[in-house]
Amino acid sequence: MNVLIIEDELLAAEKIIHYLEKYSDSYTVAAHLYGIEEASSWLDQKQEEIDLIFMDIQLQDGLSFEIFNRVKVNKPVIFATAFDEYAIDAFKSNGIDYVLKPVTFIALSAALKKFEGLKAQFSQPAAINTVINEIESSRYKSRFLVKLGNHIHSVKTENVNLFYAEGRTAYLVTDQSKKYIVDYRLEDLNSLLNPHNFFRVNRSFILNINAIEDVMVYSNNRLKIKTFASVESEIIVSREKVNAFKQWFEGE
Repeated sequence: MNVLIIEDELLAAEKIIHYLEKYSDSYTVAAHLYGIEEASSWLDQKQEEIDLIFMDIQLQDGLSFEIFNRVKVNKPVIFATAFDEYAIDAFKSNGIDYVLKPVTFIALSAALKKFEGLKAQFSQPAAINTVINEIESSRYKSRFLVKLGNHIHSVKTENVNLFYAEGRTAYLVTDQSKKYIVDYRLEDLNSLLNPHNFFRVNRSFILNINAIEDVMVYSNNRLKIKTFASVESEIIVSREKVNAFKQWFEGE
């Protein structure tokens, strides 16, 4: 069983490696990576070489959830962190288990047994992720409350074409081109939306895949997107997200 470790603390990574060896010699560490940038690049190229990922949440260059915005991860993940407030986000990101630091052999063993149970139950690795997605789909927001004057409306998430930010204010635009302010930051929205349907293409826009009318090649290896919703600003896929966007748009 090939394992990828994403952990910026060397001692913590060495402890996980030691516990894996202690647990079973059938586990092999394929690579130990330290940050979001190198992990995203490695997964983009070599993901099919591994069976399982151990991932710290707080890395040297940010929260590891950003990796899922840059590359489509189709392997189960065991998260490790010193803080338990990230539990829900972890289970929205292919997480099959969540262990608190300092990681103990007992906790790691329990997580591995859970992984093995899922793998035994479903002969194809992709089936594990299918079950995870089905379980977690109920965790994503199905509606957003919006205010228009003195009136409050409930908008189904499936009817939202896109979210965008202007300064500190975030807006949603519906499939009827109606625009409303929402009381969330784009960073918060990113973890509340089903990643199969929504993708954050840059700092300012999160798009519904059903709202995309056309995708065009743009300068400097970027992409320009035309949506069915009318917006004043150009929507450009940032260079570092082009590969992940293509995988998401293709449905991988």
